[in-house]
Amino acid sequence: MMDTRTYLNYWAELYKTDMLTNIMPFWLRYGVDKEHGGIYTCVARNGELMDSTKSVWFQGRFAFTCCYAYNNIEARPEWLEAAKSTLDFIEEHCFDRNGRMYFEVAADGTPLRMRRYVFSESFAAIAMAEYALATGDKSYAEKALKIFKDMRHFLQTPGILEPKYLPTVQAQGHSITMILINVASRIKKVINDPELDEQIDTSLHALKSYFIHPEFKALLETVGPKGEFIDTINGRTINPGHCIETAWFLLDVAMDRNQDKDIIDLALTIFNWSWEWGWDPQYGGIINFRDCKNLPPQDYSQDMKFWWPQTEAIIASLYAYKITKDPKYLQKHRQISEWTYAHFPDPQYGEWFGYLHRDGSVAQPAKGNLFKGPFHIPRMMTKGYTLCKEILTEL
Repeated sequence: MMDTRTYLNYWAELYKTDMLTNIMPFWLRYGVDKEHGGIYTCVARNGELMDSTKSVWFQGRFAFTCCYAYNNIEARPEWLEAAKSTLDFIEEHCFDRNGRMYFEVAADGTPLRMRRYVFSESFAAIAMAEYALATGDKSYAEKALKIFKDMRHFLQTPGILEPKYLPTVQAQGHSITMILINVASRIKKVINDPELDEQIDTSLHALKSYFIHPEFKALLETVGPKGEFIDTINGRTINPGHCIETAWFLLDVAMDRNQDKDIIDLALTIFNWSWEWGWDPQYGGIINFRDCKNLPPQDYSQDMKFWWPQTEAIIASLYAYKITKDPKYLQKHRQISEWTYAHFPDPQYGEWFGYLHRDGSVAQPAKGNLFKGPFHIPRMMTKGYTLCKEILTEL
């Protein structure tokens, strides 16, 4: 058993090396569209392009990933260059005339699909904020803030975003509540505006008062307008990976607010509960979906192991250790890291598999699609590297 300092140094180096020699080179080689700009993500195990449709989520996510790595791992000019080419593609092709973003576009930027969400906007906003941080170009901070304000406008104005249900169902979702915390936190690093903290406070209130259900020791994905428990399959759904991601978004906010104790307590509660729901004692790894009454979940992939819940658990456990110095969180980091690194990285072609069966065997070997690409894995490595380095200075 290695001592804490050796352990943290080991992971810091591994994250950095992986970024420099594996993850970033894979996407720069197989994903970057040198003709039109932007990024392809639908690539097979060996990097071969399977579909030239571009995920608009991933245009923003990739530009963010490049800048985030540039700002925290190493200032590599090719990363900044890829980010700029992708941001140009976003500005040129990914917005409609009302400022809403598409969900899918063709290789040349022809719009293919619009959805009733603002996730494309959220990723474009954090990408522009991170680019502003990397370059000092304030105009990108202003663009990020404008997108953020547009998102809020779209969400708050009836008739712009098509509702998920008919008016007979009154419900609110965890996803948008948590993503807005992260978007506002990232933008705050480069520009100040009262709407940013206002949004963080609104989301915090919703998580505390509505989504947290102590009777199930769970943060639920869908609740009523005032947090009412909805006893349906959707209302009982727990998405452990999502909740764990929320936990570390909250730790980011707590650090920005002088280690706010209430926010730290909320974050740790969410993490502890969600780990209990998510960790698979039989096979290891974080499972996709649970039902808060232990009834069978509806989602076909309910007992699979996807790449991203594991990466979020790696960040959250390390972050929880940084803040509390409680060895149980370092133990969780070891547990999730050992399982993840034993099952997801592809030793032959690089990058990671995305979709495993419950027992850890590979369900399908592609490296990307419209939902998997260069985001959760490189964000985990970049954040993991910085957390390890920060903890080492505190020991």
